[in-house]
Amino acid sequence: MALHIHEAWILLFVIPGLVTPAAINHEDYAADEGDQTSSNDNLIFDDYRGKGCVDDSGFVYKLGERFFPGHSNCPCVCTEDGPVCDQPECPKIHPKCTKVEHNGCCPECKEVKNFCEYHGKNYKILEEFKPSPCEWCRCEPSNEVHCVVADCAVPECVNPVYEPEQCCPVCKNGPNCFAGTTIIPAGIEVKVDDCNICHCHNGDWWKPAQCSKRECQGKQAL
Repeated sequence: MALHIHEAWILLFVIPGLVTPAAINHEDYAADEGDQTSSNDNLIFDDYRGKGCVDDSGFVYKLGERFFPGHSNCPCVCTEDGPVCDQPECPKIHPKCTKVEHNGCCPECKEVKNFCEYHGKNYKILEEFKPSPCEWCRCEPSNEVHCVVADCAVPECVNPVYEPEQCCPVCKNGPNCFAGTTIIPAGIEVKVDDCNICHCHNGDWWKPAQCSKRECQGKQAL
């Protein structure tokens, strides 16, 4: 029994020596994926510097090819130093532009303010309006509101009336003036009492009436 154990140990030491490096055929084993691509001339590099250009969407362009890096960029030419892009002189945006789009090489105005704002309301260009009975306004092309305030003439009466939706007062009963505390019409002589006859000044309706005394008429006794 001991003899067999000794022979088994001898066999264990001898068998590994029989397998030499020359006996392993490397062609029988598949090469690693890295070894396969290392000899591939068509290798695609992640770094395209000096080999191409990449736009915002990841598309690759060859040297000398013209392309747009992104939807809001100017056109570029792919060079070994990277994209060389056009730098055009873009038109100036209108100062009254209220909506600007940046979907191209140059910003573009899509909406220009074409109204005026006055006291919280909007008015179209050249629109005329009356914010009050005495104001006349217009929305100018400059988007500014210009107003004119009515200059009312001096009324020809001492009791002018302001009518609704009218700017200037009107003399509903015609020209008149004061004779003391009594209002008398203009253009005629008015006997205001037993002794005085008055009339209004011509054109100077705000002045007191001119009065002259006449022979007073006393009351006759019954």
